[in-house]
Amino acid sequence: MFSDTHFHFKTMIEERQVDGVEVLTKLAARNTFFGLDIGTRSDDLQRRQACVETAIAGIKDANLADKARNLVYFSAGIWPSIDEIKNRNEAIKTLEASILAANQESDQDTLHRKVIAIGEGGLDHHWNPSGVDGRCQQDFDEEVYKGERELFEMQLELARKMDLPFLIHSRDAFEDTLDCLKNAGYHNGIVHCYSYGLEEAKKFLDLGWYIAFGGGVTYTKKAKMEKMKELLRYVPADRFLCETDAPYLAPVPFRGQTNTPVLIEEVYKFIAEIRGLSPEELSNLVDTNIKTLFRV
Repeated sequence: MFSDTHFHFKTMIEERQVDGVEVLTKLAARNTFFGLDIGTRSDDLQRRQACVETAIAGIKDANLADKARNLVYFSAGIWPSIDEIKNRNEAIKTLEASILAANQESDQDTLHRKVIAIGEGGLDHHWNPSGVDGRCQQDFDEEVYKGERELFEMQLELARKMDLPFLIHSRDAFEDTLDCLKNAGYHNGIVHCYSYGLEEAKKFLDLGWYIAFGGGVTYTKKAKMEKMKELLRYVPADRFLCETDAPYLAPVPFRGQTNTPVLIEEVYKFIAEIRGLSPEELSNLVDTNIKTLFRV
């Protein structure tokens, strides 16, 4: 039984041509406990939920369809794209309205439409103009830079208002991320797809955050592997999570391929060996943390 704390179903189906029926069928057949479909745009929640509904409708086995419906939960948040940063006030209004609409529908629908977390949102200063994100440093003038921080803190405030955990996206922006968290004073959620070192982890942990590791840990460079192992061993059991970040960061031996939640078991195998556990023990540990954090 494996859990997954991150997959973006709309992206997987519409942008990467992944067979959603096949993915959900495999997860259901494996009795997966939990999968969180995470938002990245202010207006994507209803579309993502519709994609999940369509995929479930394509599962021919009624028992597996029920299992698939029961395992998928949703977050809603705003990844710091230039457009969302510049239009952050309207984006926040759109995001909040979509969450309220979904939560009102939840009692009339067997799919877990009720949003259980805000995010992913945060800061991204990884400059790669040719990459999928198209991040260009020259686009981040002082106005955009300040706007990105403001958008992050606005979402943290929304999470506080709705009493929900927050899913942090932080890439090459540790100091600014920590500064925004301290400004907002809200410390409840996950540093998703963690990409910093041990000393940075200590600071997040001291504030009360969970830390989630994805497929990237499986292809850490040899020169950095010992530090990675030290980090993976250090994070306390009650603050440890695993994730896929599908459709990105497919773990070894699938690196370079489109990632799906089915591959989460490779992340568990890799990390479990380092922590001296079986994959099943690590999965049970993560399940416990998920139940605590998301109250499911």
